[in-house]
Formats: sequence, structure tokens, C-alpha cells
Amino acid sequence: MALSGLFTKPSKVRFEFLNFLTLHFPKPALNLYSIQKKKNYIKIIKTLDTDSLSVIVHAMNDFKDSYYPDVSDFQLDRFQKLIAILFQCCQERMQYQCERFQLPDAEFRCLILFGDERYLTAKSIAQKMNVVKSRVSKIIDGLIKKNLIQCITDPEDSRVKLLSLTPEGQKKINDIKQFMEDVHGQVLSQMAPDQRKAMLTNLDILKASMEAVRDMMV
Repeated sequence: MALSGLFTKPSKVRFEFLNFLTLHFPKPALNLYSIQKKKNYIKIIKTLDTDSLSVIVHAMNDFKDSYYPDVSDFQLDRFQKLIAILFQCCQERMQYQCERFQLPDAEFRCLILFGDERYLTAKSIAQKMNVVKSRVSKIIDGLIKKNLIQCITDPEDSRVKLLSLTPEGQKKINDIKQFMEDVHGQVLSQMAPDQRKAMLTNLDILKASMEAVRDMMV
């Protein structure tokens, strides 16, 4: 990594920078959580002189392989392969369920948002699906044409358009929920009761670890 990378690619190197500081400096001396935020990260970088930045960059390059010193090559390789296999299984299930319920993937993901919400807006759907509003408009139009959701005016604010399930959409949601419960139930039934408990505990640990890394990278 070059010195300029600290400025030109902050979202990419922030994770490496934070890891380096965590490993090589006492944690109490650093507000690590504030460094994760892009604004604070850039502010910290700009307060350092060129010589200090050069030392950090060279040290980061020299110690790049020691970000996870306790992880063996076997563990890393096995983890990567298992994640890839799990991801493939999830993709295949998503493809199957879209075909089963005759919905494109985006419309399927949008529809299931209504499983926990009575009303949604185009803006809230865009935020939940992490897509631009123009894309959401096409997804919503597709679901309306299939008579799965309907658009109504908010009785408290006529400027706001609310989206809700139609009776046909509610039936579709119920069918999807039952399908997903059956699939997940079959997966759990392949394990002994004590294995299920251990697996769920380990998944919670994996979830927390992945979210921690994700937060460092954004």
C-alpha cells in the first residue's frame, strides 16, 4: 500500500489501519470505535505528519500477515470454503423459492418485508433493501400489477403514500413463511438436540464477528 492510499481509498484501508493500531498500540490509548467512522478516520490521518504516516504505512505492509496471528492456514482455508458452500446453498434456495412462488428475486425480497410490517413506504423499502428509490419504484409496480400489494393514502398526511398487502398478498406471505419454516425445520432435524444448541450458539458468535468486521470496512 502506498502513502496516498490512506487518503484516496479510506474505505478500503480503514480496516487495515484499525487492525494495525489495535495490534500494535495499547487499546486504552485509542478511541478505536471513533476511528471506524469515516469522518473521524480522515481527521486522524490528516493530523499526522508525512514522516509519521510513512512509518505507519511501512509498518502496515511489513506486518500485514500478522492481523490474525492465531488463525492457522488450515482454519482460514476451511472457513473460506465453508462460507462459500453456505453461500451457494442459500443462493440455490433463493432461486428455488423464487421459481416456486413465481416472483423475481427483488420482488420476493420486497414482499417478505411486509411480513413484519402492516404498512411501508417506498422510502422505507429502499432503505431496508439498500437500493435506490427508482429501482424500488419498479419493484413496487411489479407487485402491484400482480395484485400482491396496494397503494393507499395516509389518512394522517395525504402527501404520503402507504403500501400494504392485498388479501392475495397476505396469502402469498403465509405460504412463503410456511415454506421457510419447513425448510429450516428440515435442516435442524438433521442434527441432534445438543448439536442444534451448539450450532445456534456458534452462529451467534459468527454473526457478531462478521458484523464487527463489516462495521470496520464501511
